[in-house]
Amino acid sequence: MSSKIRLGILGGGGDSLIGVLHRVAASMFDQYQIVGGVFNPVWDENVSFAEKIGLPTHRVYKDFETLIREEVRLPENERMQVISILTPNFLHYPMAKKLLENGFHVICEKPLTTTYEEALDLKKTQELSNNVFAVTYTYTGYPMVRQMRKMVEEGVLGKIQKIDVQYYQGWINPVIHDPAKRAETWRLQPEKSGISCCIGDIGTHAYDMIEFVSGLQVNKVLSDLNYLYEDNKMDIDGTVLIRCAEGVKGVIRASQIATGEENSFVVKIYGEKAGIKWEQENPNYVYLMEDGQALKVLKPGHLYNSDLSLDGTKLPPGHPEGIFDAMGNIYKGVARAIKGEPYDSGEFPTIMDGLRGMNFIEQTVASNAEGNVWKDLD
Repeated sequence: MSSKIRLGILGGGGDSLIGVLHRVAASMFDQYQIVGGVFNPVWDENVSFAEKIGLPTHRVYKDFETLIREEVRLPENERMQVISILTPNFLHYPMAKKLLENGFHVICEKPLTTTYEEALDLKKTQELSNNVFAVTYTYTGYPMVRQMRKMVEEGVLGKIQKIDVQYYQGWINPVIHDPAKRAETWRLQPEKSGISCCIGDIGTHAYDMIEFVSGLQVNKVLSDLNYLYEDNKMDIDGTVLIRCAEGVKGVIRASQIATGEENSFVVKIYGEKAGIKWEQENPNYVYLMEDGQALKVLKPGHLYNSDLSLDGTKLPPGHPEGIFDAMGNIYKGVARAIKGEPYDSGEFPTIMDGLRGMNFIEQTVASNAEGNVWKDLD
């Protein structure tokens, strides 16, 4: 019997980018073996996709309920150990809850749920099950993002004074101006996506990155969201002022109508001694800025980086690390947790990150709806 962790997957079939990302990530480091799942709600497409990626079809199930029923009947040394949820947002909560209740570890795409209430309930379920639960805020897996986290922990920046995070995309611009396309895009449908599009999709990445790198918790938010059209119920652009612990203030700027932008995720944190900057479209560099000193550029693979950064680096210096590697690092950390091996708290986001992300989304939308007022986060 293989010593690899037996992985099941829900969703991510066809030409899904997120499906490819997770499958490649799971294949790194020889820790997981995909054994089955439900890749598509249409049975013929479900089976043909499994055959396309080389999976035997006897553990490809017609729906989620069948997967649960059949997998729990298998001997413990054969059943799936962990299941990745790559479905639209509204399915995350019911699927994750039932998986936990039936003894499975869970890897879930963000946002964790569609409401904060659901997230709180899911956290209770996870605590009762004591199973590993990871939320894939992918960018935390980049080696140089992990290096920034350690630099802040080690006091390289000194006391943090200012946080500025931008996440700009333009993908929804061709959609939003066409009423028919607006109506058929699931991310613009509250019943499938939740109460937020832009903040729920990419703003939550920016929020999680702030807490991951800075070590600070965001306590208050004040938002101004943009819907562009009266018949559009979902935000597609917004600015969020934040207040963190220790009196630190900052801003999150997120947009999916930034025409021409691809995936411009930029993180800037300024302390009393130094500032750092990282750009997702050029992820192998952290820029260290100090008063009166030449700009320093830190790159992955060098021994001046932290153990956490080096552990997530798979190539020699000068060879780019990418988003597949970032997701692969998260899967590796989850594998260590499932196996009961020691791991760093920065190796994968947990259900707590997902819970706080949902709290952030709801309070940000509420801040805008109530006239752009400050709202407290739990």
